[in-house]
Amino acid sequence: MNRREFLGVAPLAAGAGTAEGAAGSRPNIVVVMADQLRAGITRMHDYPLDTMPALDRLAARGVSFDCAYTSCPVCAPARTSMLTGRWPSVHRVRQNSAADAAYFERDLFDVLKPLGYRTGLAGKNHSYLQPQKLAFWREYSHGGGWKPPGAPPEAAAFDRWLTLLNHAVAKEPTPFPAEVQLPHRIISDAIDFIGDGSKGPFALWISFPEPHNPYQVPKPYFDMFPPESVPPRRVGPEVLPRKGFKWELLRRLEDSVYPGYDEYWRRTKSNYLGMVRLIDDQLARLVRHLEARGLMESTIMLFVSDHGDFMTDYGLMRKGVELPECLVRIPMVWSGWGVRGGRQHHPAHVSLADVMPTLCEAAGAAIPRGVQGRSLWPLLQGGAYPQDEFRSVYAEVGFGGLHYDVSDEIDFETAKIRVPGAVTSFDELNSYTQSGYLRMVRMGAWKLIYDMMGRGQLYNLDADPYELNNLYGKPEAAAEQMRLLEELLAWSVRLEDNIPQAAYKPKWAPRNWYAPYRSRRG
Repeated sequence: MNRREFLGVAPLAAGAGTAEGAAGSRPNIVVVMADQLRAGITRMHDYPLDTMPALDRLAARGVSFDCAYTSCPVCAPARTSMLTGRWPSVHRVRQNSAADAAYFERDLFDVLKPLGYRTGLAGKNHSYLQPQKLAFWREYSHGGGWKPPGAPPEAAAFDRWLTLLNHAVAKEPTPFPAEVQLPHRIISDAIDFIGDGSKGPFALWISFPEPHNPYQVPKPYFDMFPPESVPPRRVGPEVLPRKGFKWELLRRLEDSVYPGYDEYWRRTKSNYLGMVRLIDDQLARLVRHLEARGLMESTIMLFVSDHGDFMTDYGLMRKGVELPECLVRIPMVWSGWGVRGGRQHHPAHVSLADVMPTLCEAAGAAIPRGVQGRSLWPLLQGGAYPQDEFRSVYAEVGFGGLHYDVSDEIDFETAKIRVPGAVTSFDELNSYTQSGYLRMVRMGAWKLIYDMMGRGQLYNLDADPYELNNLYGKPEAAAEQMRLLEELLAWSVRLEDNIPQAAYKPKWAPRNWYAPYRSRRG
C-alpha cells in the first residue's frame, strides 16, 4: 500500500500530474458559460448571420466539438454535472428546485483550491454552490444581480425593469444601455477578479444568464439582426401533433400566457440573436483583457452552454420537453494553454460532464472518485485517443413517475409565474412537461431515446434533423435500433454510481476511458 492509498486519495488518472507538482506550471482556468445557448448558430457552422465572431476566432485557434451535449437540458442538473463530472441520475439533481440535493465526493473547486487556485464566480450560479465556498462571489440571475457601491442608479433601474418583464419577449428595444446589461457587468466583475494575474493561478466561472428568456436587448443589438433577416424556420407548430401530447401541452401553456405569441416568432428570434451577439462582444472584451495582461497563453478558456433553446422551432420558446437536438446539443470551444489549435469540427462525442475531469488533468490533479465524465485533455492536445470511447454520448431528463397524458386533468395555473406589476409568465419545466424519465444516446448519425415504459424513439439525424420520423420498431431500421439499444444499455450500466466506497477497491479506468467493447453487430 502506497502513501496515497493509505490516505484514501483516489488513484491518479493515467497521464495526469500529481497534486504536489510545481504551482508555476499550472494554468489559469476560465470557464465561460451561456445559459440556454443552442449549438450551430455561428458562421463557423455556416449560419448565415455573424452572431459570434469572437467565439469563432477562439475556435479557429482552439478546439470546437460538433457533437457536444449537455447531461440534461435543465439548468441546475446540467450545471451540477459540469462541476462534479456526474450525470443527474447519480448526483441526484434532476430539477431546478433540487440543487441542494447534489451528491458527490469532490467537485472541481474542491480539487483546485488545495492546489493554490484563487476561485471565483461572476454571474449566474443556479447550482448547489454557496458563496462561502469560493474566494470571489458576484452573483446574477434573470432579474439582475450584484452592484458595486456607488453603482449608477440606472443599474438598479434596469434590474427592476428586467424583473417586471418577467421572462417575456420585449417588442421594443430595452430602454437601458448595454453597459448596464448583465453580460457587461459580469465581465467587469471578471476583470476585477483577474486583475493583472499576479496573485497566483486562478479558476473563474463566468456565467451569463443570457440568452435565456426574457428575450430583450438594447440598441444597436435590437436592430442588428432584423426580424425580416432571420433564417426561416424549417418546422413550426404544424408538426406538434407528430411529436406528441407533451409537446402540444407546452404549446397550449405558452399560448395561454402569451396569446398569439407565435405570430411574432421572428421578433423573438431576432432578440435572441441580438442577445447572443451582446454576449460575444463581452467575450471579446474579456479576451482583450487577458491578452493585454499577457495571460491568454497561460489560461485555459472554455466556452460552453448548459443547454439549448427551441428558438421558435416547432412553434415553441425556451425549453421543457424531451431531448430534441436543439435542447441537448451545446457549443463547446476550448482554447489557450496546452490546447493545440486548428480543430474547429472535432468529431468526438463529448459531454458537459467531461469538463470537470478534463480540467483536473490539465491542472495536474487526480480525477476524484465518483466522477463519470471522461478527460478530454489528450484530445485537446492533439494526441491519440480511443475513438470507440468517444463514438457516442448520453443524456437524460425527467422528474420521474409516469408521463402525464390526455387522460389527466392539467392545471395550467400551477405552472404560471406572477410578479406584482409584471407580465404573467410560466415555468416550462413543470410537473407535466417534465414527467416520466427519458434516456438518450447519440452515435454517429443515429439517435435513440428510451423511456421508463420501454417506449423508444429512433431517428436518423442526417435525414431527419428535427426528429419527425420515428423509426423505432420499423424493420428497415432494426439493425441500427439494436446497435443503439446495446449502446444505451452499456452507458446505463457504466453510469452506476461507484460512491460511497467502502472496504473493497475498484479498478479505476485511466482518464475514465472504458474503450467499450464493440459487438459483432457493430
